[in-house]
Amino acid sequence: MTADAQFWLGLAIASSVVALVCLYAIQRRGSALAAAQASVTEQQTAATIAQERVAALEKEIALLQENLTSLNAELSAKTATLSERDAHHQNQMQWVETSRAALRAELEVIGQKLLSSSGKALEDTNQKSLDSLLKPLAEKIDQFQNRVNQVHTDMVRNSASLSEQIKHLESVGVSMSGEAQNLTRALKGDKKLVGNWGEAQLERTLELAGLRRGEHYDAQVAIKDERGDRHLPDIVIRLPEGKNLVVDSKVSLVDYERAVTAETDAERTAALEAHAKAVRQHIESLSSKDYANLPGLASPDFVLMFMPVEPAYIEVMRSHRELFNLGYQKNVVLVSHTTLMPILRTVANLWMIEHSNQEAREISERAGDIYNTVCLLGERLYALGGSITTTANKYNEAVKAVQGKQGLIGKVSRFQTLSQKANKTFPTHLTAIEPEIDVISLPEPGDGSAHAPEED
Repeated sequence: MTADAQFWLGLAIASSVVALVCLYAIQRRGSALAAAQASVTEQQTAATIAQERVAALEKEIALLQENLTSLNAELSAKTATLSERDAHHQNQMQWVETSRAALRAELEVIGQKLLSSSGKALEDTNQKSLDSLLKPLAEKIDQFQNRVNQVHTDMVRNSASLSEQIKHLESVGVSMSGEAQNLTRALKGDKKLVGNWGEAQLERTLELAGLRRGEHYDAQVAIKDERGDRHLPDIVIRLPEGKNLVVDSKVSLVDYERAVTAETDAERTAALEAHAKAVRQHIESLSSKDYANLPGLASPDFVLMFMPVEPAYIEVMRSHRELFNLGYQKNVVLVSHTTLMPILRTVANLWMIEHSNQEAREISERAGDIYNTVCLLGERLYALGGSITTTANKYNEAVKAVQGKQGLIGKVSRFQTLSQKANKTFPTHLTAIEPEIDVISLPEPGDGSAHAPEED
């Protein structure tokens, strides 16, 4: 083989080796590039999941902020109502105190006038009569004032309790939402346990709204229908005038718990569809029970279906809005802790108004008794004044019959010169009583001033 041939053969072999080395390097870089692309794809997927979680948290924060705004507005309205009631109460107390002072002052003036004009002979009798009339009146006025003070104290205490409860609603709502979600994750399939927990959350919401068990609501009330079948509503809320409102809390949350713990979007979507189906079935079940027409219940034509887990309620309202309309058509209203609280606060306010009206009626009845007693006192004073006037007239007639030259003293005056035993002197200051009657007018209700006496 010639030298040129060997040269070209060596060159060909070297080129092949260099090509093989380059091909191996290119393959290694391709593998590294594929691994880097897979890592980038995984990071993008994790970022998307994190963004979805952030969006869900932002929605929940916005909902809580709306609830806080609503609660602040309600607190402002209650504060204004409390101020108005306190001002009205202060006006009533001022009128009572003014009327009481004016009445006592005028009665004392009347008593003094009567005693001074009637003479010493009628003083003891008139004093006893006035005491017997004024003492029951004073006792009733004291009772009326004590009752008004008690009503005002109760109103202030109830208003203070209401303000404290409203201030804690935001923090309690947030804590209840988180607690409910944690408990839902823990309750996996035990329907009895889920039902009991739902009733406990509902009863806690009722207590936060200021309702008391046995007074404003009852749990597990046994009611029989016309066929004799036994029904057990979870909660029956009492309303004024003998009305009642039924609340149910046994909606299933098992499918929502599966949606929360799902690892893939497909599993989560399937679980949420099952959750919506369970809610639909519970709506149908509540509608078929027809609680509104049970004998003696006197309930409105709808039932409140309470969902104790706020996110479960929000998910249904977001993806299956038609379920709310379906429930409304079947007289079933879906509510959560946030939407149920305003309804319960309205019920609590209705009871507060009912108690205030009842106390106002009691005060009105007591005020009527006091007014009637004052009128009776006036009638007796008028009769007493007539008797005193008649006595004074008789006294004046007797004095006129004794005084003067044509009177009895003029006719017997010469007896003093005829007998040495006639050593007494007839009173020279014996005069007739001039009537001095002051006309006094009592203040009208609502008028804080009393009219001064006017002489005729």
